[in-house]
Amino acid sequence: MNTITLNNGVEMPQIGLGVWQVEDGKEAADAVQKAIEVGYRSIDTAAIYKNEVGVGEGIKASGIAREDLFVTTKVWNADQGYDTTIKALDESLEKLGLDYVDLYLIHWPMPGKDRYVDTYKAMEKLYEDGKVKAIGVCNFEVDHLQRLLDECTVKPAVNQVECHPYLGQHELKEFCAKNEIFLESWSPIMQGGAVLEDDTIRNIAEKYGKEPAQVVIRWHIQSNSIVIPKSVTPSRIESNFDVFDFELTEDEMKSINNLDRNERKGPHPNDMDKE
Repeated sequence: MNTITLNNGVEMPQIGLGVWQVEDGKEAADAVQKAIEVGYRSIDTAAIYKNEVGVGEGIKASGIAREDLFVTTKVWNADQGYDTTIKALDESLEKLGLDYVDLYLIHWPMPGKDRYVDTYKAMEKLYEDGKVKAIGVCNFEVDHLQRLLDECTVKPAVNQVECHPYLGQHELKEFCAKNEIFLESWSPIMQGGAVLEDDTIRNIAEKYGKEPAQVVIRWHIQSNSIVIPKSVTPSRIESNFDVFDFELTEDEMKSINNLDRNERKGPHPNDMDKE
């Protein structure tokens, strides 16, 4: 299991299970339990996914010690603001059945509402109080990150954004690397899976006897990104994790980098204002 060291010294697994659109209860619990059985030690959920209870049940059923797991959740847009963020974490912890989370993220910057700085300051307090081991953001562009760096005290550990070979996020990756912020990829194999049909990806997969999805996940790992593929299918949960027995060459990495066409499946962060 590959881990990376965040800018505050906390160790985070480089690959985790994402549970967006996973139904609460048995489906979420079973997926989490299966992932932990396979070897995953990082689980990524969010208040808005409405499956924190199921995730917590899966964690409990796994029998793995809490300190050996890395759990991420996120504050939703409607809860942005200082006091509401503090309250939102308490609610998430209660649903998860945990005393702390390892990483707490702002889900979207919502620049039109202009609450993300206050939200982040509340997260700094939660970090100081030990209720979260690290704090960060999702879907932040360079200007949003720069504002946090200018106005807040604790540097974000992670920026979780849509990223896949058709949306390489190269400029954002560069900014994050320069400022010791890890980029974490959501939708890493691209919603709809069009990237998995790409000839470049398929040819590389054939060479290594791997699935196209495994090649894409490997590309993320070698790009020094954190990656959280989502699945509820046991065989897919297994294969998404089976990416540590081969390595892409420098030329293969470049050829995948060159697939970038700035193609988003999710909303642009500046356009996302849904509460």
